[in-house]
Amino acid sequence: MACVRRHRRWRWPVRRPERRDSSGFSLTELLVVVGLLGVVSTVGLLQVSQDFARERVESASRRLALGLELGRVAASRQGRPCALQLTDSGWQAPPGANSLPACQDERLGLGEGIADPAVQMVHNLPEQVRFSSNGLVLDGGTVRIAATGTELVRCLVMSLPLGVVRVGRWQDGNCRPDAAL
Repeated sequence: MACVRRHRRWRWPVRRPERRDSSGFSLTELLVVVGLLGVVSTVGLLQVSQDFARERVESASRRLALGLELGRVAASRQGRPCALQLTDSGWQAPPGANSLPACQDERLGLGEGIADPAVQMVHNLPEQVRFSSNGLVLDGGTVRIAATGTELVRCLVMSLPLGVVRVGRWQDGNCRPDAAL
């Protein structure tokens, strides 16, 4: 037994850390998690806001194209020329006694349930957009549609002589075809 003791090395006593109760988080950990959740939610809200603004622009451009199509159909069905007027709230019957009759008095808003003031519209259409008795659009022009919160600007072009309507993307001062449509 003495031999065994001789070969044994002397060791310093090892100090073991005291065990703590690990059932909770420290204040630092909680602050980091709350900060990260705040950043993630802010980024998510910005993305949702941009998507909502983009949808307003898309919705308004669809409503404008739909209004033109309904004007064409109304003129064809009635068998006589008619007209619509584009205002900030959408397609309406043209005012005045000198104007053509309204195309079935169709009244279309720009917004499909989305607040109209959020959509900005600029156009060079005449006061009355006229339709022939066979449904052709007799007036041409361009309409630009934008909303705050998105870079997307849609455009709607009505070209003459056949009244072809094209929806595209406004870029560099021109209405260009959009592959996404």
